[in-house]
Amino acid sequence: MSVSIKIHSKELKGDLEKGIKLPIMEEFYSIQGEGYNTGKAAYFIRVGGCDVGCHWCDVKESWNPDLHPLVEVEKIVTNIQSIGAKSIVITGGEPLLYNLDFITKKLKEIDVEVFLETSGAYSHSGTWDWYCLSPKKNKPPLISSYEHADEIKVIIFNKNDFDWAEQHAKKVSKNCKLYLQPEWSKSNEILPLLIDYVKAHPQWSISLQTHKFMQIP
Repeated sequence: MSVSIKIHSKELKGDLEKGIKLPIMEEFYSIQGEGYNTGKAAYFIRVGGCDVGCHWCDVKESWNPDLHPLVEVEKIVTNIQSIGAKSIVITGGEPLLYNLDFITKKLKEIDVEVFLETSGAYSHSGTWDWYCLSPKKNKPPLISSYEHADEIKVIIFNKNDFDWAEQHAKKVSKNCKLYLQPEWSKSNEILPLLIDYVKAHPQWSISLQTHKFMQIP
């Protein structure tokens, strides 16, 4: 499975390739609910398009990029400035399907922190203050992705995923933060296993989707 956007205009295609415009599913100001930066106020930019295809994904509506408008990066930056957000999360979908050099350059010009959420399945672009690598079985990370990871966040869906998480943990730097996160629909079943595992393997921490408990986006 691959992702492509149906563009008939050469000008629009060029803007997309340069990252001047991106397919945006949504933008919103909220609280980061997962991983190392949990609890921080953050402006989320959800990019449309993903071919990783996790069956438990809770934003499947982000998969098809053609459903989401191409938005000028300059407009996104203006939206952020009007709110005054200081931390920005670029997520998806899979944001590294696109060239993110331009958007991160523009965001750094307004003096904000810029965080990435990615499966690591595509080549690196952009300049980041924090790189969260969340490896997926359907399309594993590129070897180069592990070098960039400040944090690895593995979704645990069943018991076999613990061994799979350890395989990825061996590939990141010793300074990389390690997180295990229960898949939301199976939290009641998985969380007790996570607690026991982290107590026995204290190099890991537990990430919870706290935004869902707070009932915020």
